[in-house]
Amino acid sequence: MYMALNQITTLCLAVTLFLIGSFLVKRIGFLNRYCIPAPVVGGLLFAILATTLKSMGIVEISLDTSLQSIFMITFFTTVGLGASFKLIKLGGKLLVIYWLACGFLALMQNVIGVSLAQVLGLHPLLGVMAGAVSMEGGHGAAAAYGQTIEGFGVSSALSVGMAAATCGLVAGGLVGGPVVQHLIRKFNLKPAMEETEEYVEKDERPVTEKSFMVQVFLITFCMALGTFIGEWFSNLTNFALPGYVGAMFTAVIVRNIVDRINPHAINMKEIGLIGDISLGIFLSMALMSIKLWEVANLALPLFVIILAQVIFIVLFAVFILFRALGKNYDAAIMVSGFLGHGLGATPNAMANMSAAVGKFGPSQKAYLIVPIVGAFLIDVFGMPIIITTINLFK
Repeated sequence: MYMALNQITTLCLAVTLFLIGSFLVKRIGFLNRYCIPAPVVGGLLFAILATTLKSMGIVEISLDTSLQSIFMITFFTTVGLGASFKLIKLGGKLLVIYWLACGFLALMQNVIGVSLAQVLGLHPLLGVMAGAVSMEGGHGAAAAYGQTIEGFGVSSALSVGMAAATCGLVAGGLVGGPVVQHLIRKFNLKPAMEETEEYVEKDERPVTEKSFMVQVFLITFCMALGTFIGEWFSNLTNFALPGYVGAMFTAVIVRNIVDRINPHAINMKEIGLIGDISLGIFLSMALMSIKLWEVANLALPLFVIILAQVIFIVLFAVFILFRALGKNYDAAIMVSGFLGHGLGATPNAMANMSAAVGKFGPSQKAYLIVPIVGAFLIDVFGMPIIITTINLFK
């Protein structure tokens, strides 16, 4: 039996799975503890169900995920619109060091992924999917780049990326706590005595129809201009540049131009809401369309690559980054955040840091720097490194 869901039904299913995932994350301790995203939970459950039904010969379900790219580009555009240069100035030298470390990590994750993929007899681009794409990039980047790489004829790239991103999320949550406790106890670290005010970009303006439409205009303008520039650049240079990359960097430029003209024009509360909804639907669609049977035979090599990624980031964070950041309490807390989003996502980083500061004391510097870099600055280095690696091995 064959069942084909149209565009609207697929969208409805994606939203339903997102809500189911949210329900389960709130009620299952493991999912909540390791910050597993709701759309990942709901989408994977459906993928498992679809795989089971297909393998038993009951029904094969076909999905129309043509709307997925729109939500994907929308999300990355909202990330770009959050990249205010004023935030970078507040972080100072430590932010730059942390930022450079994230760029180096992205490079090394691709080196590890591609090298081990070739040793294990896999296509190098599958190594990229188990590298910076899924580790630093998380599920959002895995879904986005997975589509791009499958467009080059590398089957199961999306499935490999999603599987690696899920393992990375769990690993990031598992190693963060033990590492920060080791550093704090070994060096007898204490929080700084002086009180500093935590900077958080707050926007308390009410959501209105007019202000919301202004944000929608800014997002769609950046999407339109960015995708046009991306296509033009790709055609001119024969260098694969996905549309969402052009949209995100266009949004960064627009954000900082608008900040100079009218600092109150952009409402990050509304931009964030649009971004969260877009990401939820985008990930639900990406996860529920995974063909799990394609990655079953890749389980062992994928485990080897991810294990190598975890070992490298822990060693780098403990022996290099911790010392570069000052070898103090704030550095230890930032290391826990680095492990969180270096293997998973920014929520992982915040969860790691929250657990640490709840036990050992506050770290305002960590709470300023890690979210700023993990939320959007990381892509400034990560995207060019990933795209260049993809073009080297496509």
